[in-house]
Amino acid sequence: MQMEENISLKPYNSFGIDARARYWGRFRSLNELEELVAVSEQPLLILGGGSNLLFTKDFPGTVLRNEITGIRLVDEDADHYYIEAAAGENWHRFVLDCLAKGYAGLENLSLIPGSVGASPIQNIGAYGVELKDVFHSLQAWHLAEKKLYTFNLTDCGFGYRESVFKQEYRDQFVILAVTYRLLKNPVYHTGYGAIEQELEKMQVTDLSAKIISDAVIRIRSSKLPDPSVTGNAGSFFKNPVITESLFEEIKKSNPGIQGYATANGQIKIAAGWLIEQCGWKGYRKGDAGCYDKQALVLVNYGKASGKEIFSLSEEIIESVAARFTIRLEREVNIW
Repeated sequence: MQMEENISLKPYNSFGIDARARYWGRFRSLNELEELVAVSEQPLLILGGGSNLLFTKDFPGTVLRNEITGIRLVDEDADHYYIEAAAGENWHRFVLDCLAKGYAGLENLSLIPGSVGASPIQNIGAYGVELKDVFHSLQAWHLAEKKLYTFNLTDCGFGYRESVFKQEYRDQFVILAVTYRLLKNPVYHTGYGAIEQELEKMQVTDLSAKIISDAVIRIRSSKLPDPSVTGNAGSFFKNPVITESLFEEIKKSNPGIQGYATANGQIKIAAGWLIEQCGWKGYRKGDAGCYDKQALVLVNYGKASGKEIFSLSEEIIESVAARFTIRLEREVNIW
């Protein structure tokens, strides 16, 4: 376990941005994390899969990569399995491992890039399911206090792509492990997005969690570029949530708009649709672009800088605001 200097972060972020870290290290246990933090130069960035991050400049301090692994069944009751996964585990591999063992609940979250440790920070979600729906607890280490804490569902303050770890506790904790409450008797969520249509194409007659996962993988693979081929961070923007009155006003001149009612009576609309209506889908300037199969995804076609991708996102935000009076929020963290 050694600290290295002037290391390229290109292999460690899914955009493939060639930013550099002044200091770099990796940890595979809490003891290693403590030792590295003790000699780290500030600022400090804890890195997981690097799939929700855009570097627009070099990192002037220390980047530490979480490589703690391990998956285990820690408890069960009549209806649930409680599965603990270490934060450094790859998210999609973890989902597939659970499905292979008959633990249901994660199938709609298949093929989301990133690590287990990032899943509660972002409250990841897809196709009608969010992380909070399967979350039980997590263990996190407080950097300043050098103390372990356990967070339950309420403690995490989950919202739409939000948690306390993105807000009041930002940069204060390192998540070490997450425990998920998974189902013994699956409850299938097929009504959101294109899942039902994909199941029809697959000619499915008997549903299973694995089959829904397969459908989600097929849908995502058809719409989203493979980060190992084309740099991207998946959805770059959040889907905006607006009032019903604004939705109806927009619908008058845009009858094709689709909205989904939320629990608080507002309407969630597709950011990708808004971006596409403004003419950005398939746009490319140099190696920075808006993906031609899904306008919600910004891409690095090879040698784009983080600044170029960020600049494109600014133009898109202003364009959507000018046409729809809706200001998009970035889902991706910017450094």
